[in-house]
Amino acid sequence: MVKIRLKRMGAKKNPFYRVVVADSRYPRDGRFIEEIGTYDPTVEPAAVKIDAEKATKWIANGAQPTETVAALLKKNNII
Repeated sequence: MVKIRLKRMGAKKNPFYRVVVADSRYPRDGRFIEEIGTYDPTVEPAAVKIDAEKATKWIANGAQPTETVAALLKKNNII
């Protein structure tokens, strides 16, 4: 199954995430199909940049967003 999920980047205790489309069998920080955005929870307010076109295309093709990514997409009025 294809999922839209977060890939953790950044240093220890300083997380930064990339929103990626990946096969659910791949590791969290491993191989992915496409990068569609970024999420930085360390700044106030949290910085979220997601390509709405790519996200809606992947969801239409059957990709399932994780709970966290679904919340970010709703917050940005993408879904």
